[in-house]
Amino acid sequence: MRIALVTQKGGAGKTTLATNLAVALAQDGGKVLLIDADRQRTALDWFAVRSEGTYNGEVTVVAIDNDTIHKQIPSLAAGYKHVVIDGPPRAEKVDRSAIMAADCILIPVQPSSADVWAAETTIKLVEEARGFRPKLAASVVVNRKIPNTVLGNAVLDLMREFPVKTLKTTVGQRVIFAESLGRGGSVIEDAPAGTAADEIRDVLKELQGLTR
Repeated sequence: MRIALVTQKGGAGKTTLATNLAVALAQDGGKVLLIDADRQRTALDWFAVRSEGTYNGEVTVVAIDNDTIHKQIPSLAAGYKHVVIDGPPRAEKVDRSAIMAADCILIPVQPSSADVWAAETTIKLVEEARGFRPKLAASVVVNRKIPNTVLGNAVLDLMREFPVKTLKTTVGQRVIFAESLGRGGSVIEDAPAGTAADEIRDVLKELQGLTR
């Protein structure tokens, strides 16, 4: 499975989702390559901390921040069962390349009208790619949702207009995500019985359902 997390807006929690999904895929079976395409290199920093700890070695991170990801993916992915691409904000060319390299696109949005508006640009990139690959799977996930709050009607109305599916699972704004990232871990490893871990597993299940 090749998942690309892309959004033109920063601060949507994309890297946190990417690292946690990479670990979830590894636990599901097989080696995982995580491509850090964001020049901030947060995923690469996470991997550096992870490599010094006691976490398993089934996830490897490499950095590529140009628009050749789709060309390099056949050689890069050799020996890996899964690939996760952490795309950059405000870099359409790189995001286009990430989208073309993947078989499933995940677009994280925070539950606000401004974030949903910003997602429209990314969705247009997905629609362009579907001109070449009509079966390309794509979905939006509500991320960093404040626990025990309800999405506003205005946000829901905007999301219903999207030509891509919105996942039923929402991911909450939880301290454990930040704590685990800082340790080079994942919520599945650090709090496997917690709500955050359940959310990541549920997101992965929905994505796997889209590509079947």
